[in-house]
Amino acid sequence: MFKIINKDQAAKRGVFSTVHGDIQTPVFMNVGTVAAIKGAVSTVDLKEIGCQVQLSNTYHLHVRPGDELIKELGGLHRFMNWDRPILTDSGGFQVFSLSSLRKIKEEGVFFNSHIDGRKIFMGPEESMRIQSNLGSTIAMAFDECPSSKADRSYVEASVDRTTRWLIRCRDEIKRLNSLEDTLNHSQLLFAINQGAVFDDIRIEHAKRISDLDLDGYAIGGLAVGESHEEMYRVIEKTVPFLPKDKPVYLMGVGTPENILEAVERGVDFFDCVYPSRNGRHGHVYTDNGKLNLFNAKYEKDMRPIEEGCACPACRDYSRAYIRHLLKAKEMLGMRLCVLHNLFYYNKMMAEIRSAIEEKRYSDYKDKKISGFSKTLDEK
Repeated sequence: MFKIINKDQAAKRGVFSTVHGDIQTPVFMNVGTVAAIKGAVSTVDLKEIGCQVQLSNTYHLHVRPGDELIKELGGLHRFMNWDRPILTDSGGFQVFSLSSLRKIKEEGVFFNSHIDGRKIFMGPEESMRIQSNLGSTIAMAFDECPSSKADRSYVEASVDRTTRWLIRCRDEIKRLNSLEDTLNHSQLLFAINQGAVFDDIRIEHAKRISDLDLDGYAIGGLAVGESHEEMYRVIEKTVPFLPKDKPVYLMGVGTPENILEAVERGVDFFDCVYPSRNGRHGHVYTDNGKLNLFNAKYEKDMRPIEEGCACPACRDYSRAYIRHLLKAKEMLGMRLCVLHNLFYYNKMMAEIRSAIEEKRYSDYKDKKISGFSKTLDEK
């Protein structure tokens, strides 16, 4: 299922084969939480800018419009007109992000909906059923994401519970995949490693979940308050104890620098809201740093966001025009910035894959990072 084509030290160039097509790795998954990329970006746009995998969220789609409705309409692929792989997050992160609205018990988590306050229960079995209804390519196991500031005793108890939940997820997805009316009988399951910033807890958990021989392994619970140095250390310590023949997914990370550093430490899959969120606020990525297009210096700047960029924004529009759109609160400005940023991320991943194939990854990474160590507006 996962074939490693080449390695450059710990960095891996691979292909992950799924029922919805092959995924060239390392890969950045474009985040469409509610089955849409924020910023008026369509699935047709996603293909144009080189997106391989679209990511959606189990909790949010369960709340609205409802996973049973999506199943009735033919599943998430048909619903959003996307014929490539989809990964669905399990809803476990909402256990962390909606901490004021939930209560954790052994059987699962009791929520109050962030939309209308209605009571919701989600445990491992419920998460698997929702993801099965969505028909995604890859389902994520239901877990708890403890705070990076949590004390050791809490993290140990949380990780033990996450392991018990993982076994329940494995058993339930196997049952669901065997049912006649299941949309995707080949739905894959990725486990999630947790342990906050405690190296020994991370390593022990990696060993335990590796024994279950699942389809892929994620590192969760990072980029939630710890320093970049702590994050890189946890990745470096944990990855060697995950299966060598399965992809490693770093959840919710990150900046271009974060991705480059994590690839060097053996990570294959990434997702993050940064490119779309920053784009909606007029912040765009280039090889020479990040631009804030609201800056007055771009008022008369008729150059594209980045010279030589082939994205839809840079092909046809200037910094000055996009700035005008943003200032006028025209949706097109936001859309063009998001398209540019997602194109930038996907193009960077293609460059990363080529650099690993040619065994020049370290030089590529160092050169790339040195280019955008400061924003252009500060230079």
